[in-house]
Amino acid sequence: MGRPRRIETATIVATARRILETEGVAALSMRRVAKEVGTTPMALYHHVRDKDELLMLTLAGTAATVPRPELPADPRDRLLAVSLHMHGTLARMPWVVEVLSQGDLTDEGALWMVEEIVASGIACGLTPEEATRAYRTIWHCVYGDLVFRRAMERRAEDPGRKRHFPDLLTDVDAAELPHLAALADRWTELTEDYDLTGQLGAVVDGLLGRAARSR
Repeated sequence: MGRPRRIETATIVATARRILETEGVAALSMRRVAKEVGTTPMALYHHVRDKDELLMLTLAGTAATVPRPELPADPRDRLLAVSLHMHGTLARMPWVVEVLSQGDLTDEGALWMVEEIVASGIACGLTPEEATRAYRTIWHCVYGDLVFRRAMERRAEDPGRKRHFPDLLTDVDAAELPHLAALADRWTELTEDYDLTGQLGAVVDGLLGRAARSR
């Protein structure tokens, strides 16, 4: 008597994931989840320590739902293939990208990709320190592209939105911004034709080449 009602962790996690998938991280709170599973916030804390733990529980096992690809033997190609797999996986799960934006949260099952990138970098001749920094650079490229794409998708959903760039450029700007002004009419075409594989490959080659030149 007096003990909080036992709630299955799977129920809590499923409720949190539904909120994340439909409304995003900002809508998720311990109070919101408690209400939806039919308990009080205080009682929920008997099952989940805090919001970070709730997010970690929600992330857990997500990576395992995506089959691992067959990877090439060449370490440079392997590094690029894993990076593209990471991007493709997260592109299909925008809520995961938003959760990862909270900081050092992750799904342990996804760490094999980090291991492969670091190991491939070392196999290409990078030191462990250089390989770690290379991973960070690649992750910034992957994450930044996903965030930007999602932002543009949200803006495209608003039919009445005003497009500011490059429409704000005028003939007066040509003197100070000659290249942007010259490309303004083709900007949308050029950015929509963005080749992630080619550009990320160039980043990888640049990281490997710079490390080789420094030695």
